[in-house]
Amino acid sequence: MSDAYAPPQDPLVVLHEDAEVLLVDKPAGLLSVPGKGPELADCLLARVQAAFPDALLVHRLDRDTSGVMIFALTPHAQRHLGLQFEKRMTQKTYVARIWGVPTKKTGTVDLPLIVDWPNRPRQMVDFEKGKPAQTDWRVLKDEGDTARVRLHPKTGRSHQLRVHMLALGHPILGDPFYATGPARDFPRLMLHSLELRFKHPQGGRSMKIRAAAPF
Repeated sequence: MSDAYAPPQDPLVVLHEDAEVLLVDKPAGLLSVPGKGPELADCLLARVQAAFPDALLVHRLDRDTSGVMIFALTPHAQRHLGLQFEKRMTQKTYVARIWGVPTKKTGTVDLPLIVDWPNRPRQMVDFEKGKPAQTDWRVLKDEGDTARVRLHPKTGRSHQLRVHMLALGHPILGDPFYATGPARDFPRLMLHSLELRFKHPQGGRSMKIRAAAPF
């Protein structure tokens, strides 16, 4: 971490709970899982397990991203949900505020990504060695110098939405890795996991859980 880790002390917000799954609203600035060293031990997984000792990790969100995260409450649910994420059976919707306003109202970014090793954890576009990555986007609101967009990642690469928006020429506001100048001068990364659709591990019914964007 380039800056001191000072996670917010927000109370745990439970969006849905049953015998198999738990969905919570992750605050921005909190790691999903512990980092290396005791100073990075505070994370959403630890806070969830303090209240729900059987909770198991299924996926992650970047530290600076807020919104819907799902945890399994049984090993069966963890396997079931893990396969859904692996096979891209889940549907994730994000909302973001970006610098500038795209000339088109909607589109798809299809650019392969790879870790930028000398500058980890940054990622970069690499047409030779990068892994396939696709993001659908749509402008929700023209805010003048900025815009609000809805993002649907078809793949789940690290920093995918952040790098894809940068590649469009419209970095996400407040991004400490990819935004520069006035685009960076915001109190947080303006990226939020708005909605998760998945099949319930018990019975397979379709579920849709949302968490309102805080910006």
